[in-house]
Amino acid sequence: MPTTVLIADDQHLVRAGFRSLLRRGRDLSVVGEASTGDEAVRAARELRPDVILMDIRMPGMDGITATGKILAAQPTKIIILTTFETDEYVFAALAAGASGFLTKEIDPEGLRSAVRVVAGGDALLSPSVTRRVVGQFAHRPVPAAGRPGGDRLSVLTDREREVVRLVATGLSNDEIAARLVISPLTAKTHVTRAIAKLGVRDRVQLVIVAYEDGLVGN
Repeated sequence: MPTTVLIADDQHLVRAGFRSLLRRGRDLSVVGEASTGDEAVRAARELRPDVILMDIRMPGMDGITATGKILAAQPTKIIILTTFETDEYVFAALAAGASGFLTKEIDPEGLRSAVRVVAGGDALLSPSVTRRVVGQFAHRPVPAAGRPGGDRLSVLTDREREVVRLVATGLSNDEIAARLVISPLTAKTHVTRAIAKLGVRDRVQLVIVAYEDGLVGN
């Protein structure tokens, strides 16, 4: 069965471009489009796609609100579309439950690969893209979504805390392994254990916890 995709963006040319690129993947199927957040919520409920490509800025309901509403009602995967130069709400969108983010300048194979990665249950946290997001948000207040009290990171070992900090700065498992002089498998194990101990969904949520609890940023 092909992976089904819903494209939500207020620009017709962007939707058409993504639709064309995705349809070149035989294992991918575009089942619908939406030009507003409200349309995205309705289309997600009716079509129940595996993955949604969600723009942030759309008329009426924005992509962040739509992301929260959709994920509160059904278990789909949402990838945020951003231009980085103008979008200031990527962190809030990820906090709302998105599985990752893409720039609208992504190359064709990168787009198809991203959809497959997220559909397979992994977070789309490309180190190169993460560094750009980290650079944008490092000196800004964390959005008010959540911000729980207490140090959730206290359940981690010192090494696990260090690994989480490196994840939040955009390093891959291989890069973390090189930095800490450990094997990539050991780095992956530390990440997996941190995710389990903190009760978060994926690497994206690890980044959010790291920022909200002051491990990095600000």
